[in-house]
Amino acid sequence: MCDYSLQSVRSRAAEIGDKLVTKDFGTGTRGFASVTDLNTAVCVLPGTELAFAREVSHADVSILSMIKAWVTEPRRTHQKTAIFRQINKGMETTHHDALEFPDGQVVLLTRLYEGQRATVLQLPAEPRTAERQRS
Repeated sequence: MCDYSLQSVRSRAAEIGDKLVTKDFGTGTRGFASVTDLNTAVCVLPGTELAFAREVSHADVSILSMIKAWVTEPRRTHQKTAIFRQINKGMETTHHDALEFPDGQVVLLTRLYEGQRATVLQLPAEPRTAERQRS
């Protein structure tokens, strides 16, 4: 899926084998783009498995004072694979796109630094309908 802040950006669905890169689309969020078309957001379904070329690095935002001073520190997950998830779905105007790593850590996609490359390994299984199961 593509986060709410990417609704005004041209997009397409992810496919198995897609080579992706993290990109800031200038809309207040980062997402995935194809390495061959950086102007199109690639929307990923929850449950999609991704393999990154290197350990994933991301910003960690912390509140330092009551006046809401924000400091960004680089963090590494020490992980190269992740499953795409959606979190905070009940909150309309917050980021939903996230990655869950094998160690259980969940990181919002918008926190990933730009330029990180990933490959779509597997798409989620489609739910089977009762009609499909009978055939």
